[in-house]
Amino acid sequence: MAVPKHKTSKSKRDKRRTHKKVDAPNVSTCPECGEVKLPHHACPSCGKYKGRTITSEEE
Repeated sequence: MAVPKHKTSKSKRDKRRTHKKVDAPNVSTCPECGEVKLPHHACPSCGKYKGRTITSEEE
């Protein structure tokens, strides 16, 4: 069974983990109401997607 011969330093460990980070989600504005929304999703404010009403405003 393989066992490490030396302790992995904090620097070496952290260099390996550089790609494991969380980025902020991309956001776009709704062309109908101007609110911030996720791209390729219906607007949570007005309920429209690509000019069509997907969800009703009564909710």
